[in-house]
Amino acid sequence: MSKCSNCHINEAVIFTTRIENGVRHNEGLCLNCAVKMDVGGITELLKNTGITPDNVEEVTEQINEMMRSLGDQNPAELMQAMMGSDPEAMRSMMENMGLFAVSVEGDELDDDDLEDADDLLDFDEEEDEGDDNSNPSIGDALQMMFGDLVPVEDKESYAEDDQNSDHSDQVDKRASKRKRKGRDRERKFLNQYGTNLTEMAKKGEIEPIVGRTKEINRTIQILNRRTKNNPVILGEPGVGKTALAEGLALQIAEGKVPAKLLGMEVYLLNMTGMVAGTQFRGQFESRMKGVVDEAKKLGNIILVIDELHNIMGAGDAEGSMNAANILKPSLAKGEIRVLGSTTLDEYRRFIEKDSALERRFQKVILDEPSAEETFDILKGVQSYYEKHHHVHYSDEVLRACVTLSNRYIHDRFLPDKAIDIMDEAGSRANLDDHLLVKQIQLKNSIQALENEQFALEEKIAKSEQPSNDLFQRQATVRQKLIQEEGELSQIEKQLQPHEITLDEVASVVELWTGIPVQAINETEAEKLLHLEERLHRRVVGQEQAVSALSRAIRRHRAGIGSKERPSSFIFVGPTGVGKTELVKALAEVIFSDENALIRLDMSEYMEAHTVSKLIGSPPGYVGYDDGGQLTEKIRRRPYSVILLDEIEKAHADVYNMLLQIFDDGRLTDSHGRVVNFKNTIIVMTSNAGTTLKGHAIGFGANTHEALENKVHEALKEIFRPEFLNRVDEIVVFEELSKSELRKIVDLMLADVNQMLSEHGLKLVITDKAKDFITDKGYSPQYGARPLRKQIQRLVEDPLSDMMLRQELLGKTAVSADLAENGKSLVFDTI
Repeated sequence: MSKCSNCHINEAVIFTTRIENGVRHNEGLCLNCAVKMDVGGITELLKNTGITPDNVEEVTEQINEMMRSLGDQNPAELMQAMMGSDPEAMRSMMENMGLFAVSVEGDELDDDDLEDADDLLDFDEEEDEGDDNSNPSIGDALQMMFGDLVPVEDKESYAEDDQNSDHSDQVDKRASKRKRKGRDRERKFLNQYGTNLTEMAKKGEIEPIVGRTKEINRTIQILNRRTKNNPVILGEPGVGKTALAEGLALQIAEGKVPAKLLGMEVYLLNMTGMVAGTQFRGQFESRMKGVVDEAKKLGNIILVIDELHNIMGAGDAEGSMNAANILKPSLAKGEIRVLGSTTLDEYRRFIEKDSALERRFQKVILDEPSAEETFDILKGVQSYYEKHHHVHYSDEVLRACVTLSNRYIHDRFLPDKAIDIMDEAGSRANLDDHLLVKQIQLKNSIQALENEQFALEEKIAKSEQPSNDLFQRQATVRQKLIQEEGELSQIEKQLQPHEITLDEVASVVELWTGIPVQAINETEAEKLLHLEERLHRRVVGQEQAVSALSRAIRRHRAGIGSKERPSSFIFVGPTGVGKTELVKALAEVIFSDENALIRLDMSEYMEAHTVSKLIGSPPGYVGYDDGGQLTEKIRRRPYSVILLDEIEKAHADVYNMLLQIFDDGRLTDSHGRVVNFKNTIIVMTSNAGTTLKGHAIGFGANTHEALENKVHEALKEIFRPEFLNRVDEIVVFEELSKSELRKIVDLMLADVNQMLSEHGLKLVITDKAKDFITDKGYSPQYGARPLRKQIQRLVEDPLSDMMLRQELLGKTAVSADLAENGKSLVFDTI
């Protein structure tokens, strides 16, 4: 053997001739150096052998090990035989080099071994695309064909050892090895592009599924059919479609399935991996067909395709077939079983359009679990998250995860969002736990010391005369190991699981939604008991209206009324008296978020055809896929206040649609989905009966009771009796008095101060100035609306001019007072 003339380290396997000054120089290079120097023909050599630039160094090391076992034999001839993939030439070469194949008695080298070697050395396009198994070592090829290679001079001693060994054990091992190889060949594509969920379940790598018994039984029932035994699980993202497939694999592994499904293996296909790297036409079809053929041949395979709608376009190219068309013939004949999962929307958009494919699948609808079912699911997975985060979740905390996620997170589904909150609360709890960090560091250090101790013991055992340095190092390692094990024991005594609190759960929800923790933690009972007080912080006056609204809300929320229908109100009063402001305040108090308000202007729904805007366009019309303006918003945010402004302007068909919501608390949209309104509060505003001329029959001249009678008479002329009878409360608003407008001025000036605080300023305004603004903005006809204009003109405009002239630069406050002439305000810096 000879070393590489370039690196002088590795064995030379590539021999070249270099001519320098007319003199020929023969050089031997290792494979690694030949690639780096780009020797002519090396690229073709690598291509033929399936060696990639990434594993050249690994192959070079394998060659070094093999050459060391060959002694002084000629490596070039062996290399040539190996690169030529000629097993017979390699066999002859082995014999000439004085090597023989170790075989157990009665187990001679047969054609199967040579076929295995041919397969291993046959690097085709399919295996040259990044698969770890596609570039086997040359040593693997030799071992597959010849077994363990032993020099000829050791043949007799090896034979003696072999005679004294347990032949039956060797036969069993060899048979087991052959069986395993054969099994791998049968599942080449399945193992390459799929994950065996059943095998994972047997190893305990799949968490048990909690609940969903009905859906799993339905899936098993479909799989047990003779034909059309392909279930497709339909549900929203996060409801547990993939978990159901894992639950099926777990039941098969535990033998809790019918006799026909015993021994089945569930493979989760990786469609992305199957498509990735397909550069030429036919590559994807070849892979897909390989998976289907293996599943048909084995007969006990259930293929799980997550995001089933992707098969409609997977591999789709001009002149080629997509995955769906490849699956159809086998599905039609019942040769394979496929378990798919996708969302209802994607199934409708992609699968249902292909009726030939759609009729092969049987639908299993997976609805979002209830709050109680979600709590049971969280109890089932609780131990896994407690172990991972080293925390403890009480039942109260788990219920809070369910309740808060259901109330405040509207773009996700249970149980996914509740589990995410539980997970993130645990993650947040141990971010700054230095003891936990120290524990992990000590465990890693102890593991490293144990490995070093084992290596030293082996080295000492193999050495004929171990040096003192080895013994000293061994003693040092042992001493340090004892010390760190003691430290770890002390830390583990101090380290107790952190108890997750309600505040920590609420903090996670605050990070997700922006709703303050205090508002989240406050119980609904506390909100309802102080509802009038909370509403009056934003709404001035209207004692009768606020009281009537609060009583109705408490009655419904306390469970005295029907839980299946929403609270509904009609707010009646002239413009500018606080109807819309009260609705905003209600959303903020009840749902802790002023943005939990869905506002629809009923003047946009004056025609009969506009009803479709609320529930979605019919099939075939433009906008069908977009959904309805009302139903889609409620689906995304079921805990909301719905404001239907100027309800009397809507078409009669809109009233008919609202009847169903008031009565049953649900509405079916254009896609056939049932939208639940039971957690909403519906408020309709109107000024019917409040625009009558003359104070004798208007506000201020009659008692509140007489006013209510007038309003009810006006509403009866607009709405049918069945509509009014379904409304919980008709709330009548009165005109605002001058003293009430004065309080509204204080609220509006507080908003001005809030804006000035961003510039480091504060507005100090006298009572005379406030009275002047009130007098200027007082209008019984328009209520509080003119006040906003007067504050803009009298306060905000002068302050803006002062800021632009930089008169407020470096100041902290500005005062406002009534001018001596009593016709304007004067401002001064403080």
